[in-house]
Amino acid sequence: MFKLGLIGQSIAQSRSPALHEMLGEIHGLPVSYVLHEPEDSSPEAFRATLQQLRDQGYRGTNVTFPYKQLAVAEVDTIKPSVERVGSTNTLALGERVVAYNTDYTGFIRGYRRRNGERAAGRVVLVGAGGVGRAVAFALFEVGATEVLISDLNRDSANSLAVALNASGCTSRVLEPIEVEDAVRGADGLVNCTPVGHYKSPGMPVPADWIGSQQWVFDAVYTPIDTEFLQTAHARGLSIVSGFDLFIFQGIDAFEIFTGIEVTDPAPVIERFLARYEITSELIG
Repeated sequence: MFKLGLIGQSIAQSRSPALHEMLGEIHGLPVSYVLHEPEDSSPEAFRATLQQLRDQGYRGTNVTFPYKQLAVAEVDTIKPSVERVGSTNTLALGERVVAYNTDYTGFIRGYRRRNGERAAGRVVLVGAGGVGRAVAFALFEVGATEVLISDLNRDSANSLAVALNASGCTSRVLEPIEVEDAVRGADGLVNCTPVGHYKSPGMPVPADWIGSQQWVFDAVYTPIDTEFLQTAHARGLSIVSGFDLFIFQGIDAFEIFTGIEVTDPAPVIERFLARYEITSELIG
């Protein structure tokens, strides 16, 4: 049995086990994927859980809130994606622990599946938290010329803009009065807030601001067809969904853990949607 896991808090509803076990079935590899919640959010609790997985012969683990940043201090080798973003969500376990960020690589893969080689252009990013940070850096890998950041948490927004500019990218934080004009004038519009989730319905920006852009991305994937994505799709914009990110970050992690290349994501997507009886007009 190929043992994989997820370390995080409040992860009982995670669908990662189903995704990785389906990937194993498709590729003829018996996979178990188990959820692990440390006692608390401290580095010590995370370290103890990680050591437990290593002792039990796990080959890899994903990492989620609130451990993505502190986990970086617990590894032996850091891949470039982690250096850029400053956090990890995927650890390969063996004699050494190697950290990757497949939110970063998964977004790139999902964007290119939807948009090919079309450059991302000038992008407004709403939400500068953990996923927003990974997506922001990834945007420059798919041709972003500038990322303009809007977040109610000014410290998070400033921190991200400083990190992006220090890496040679072009970014700045939008003042509230600038947001509407920036959104209307952007090539791409990215939502990395929870707004649009079942538990926090709504739109990250007013609907009448949407339509002049070329493409949008929504990190929310429950539901897949968020109001934001439906609005953008109805107005002729190309979309990249949170489901794309979920699938491709998982595929990237599976490839890292197992060494198996997943050349065709379609069977995985079909099985996953069937298992959860999900229907969507927006999954291409």
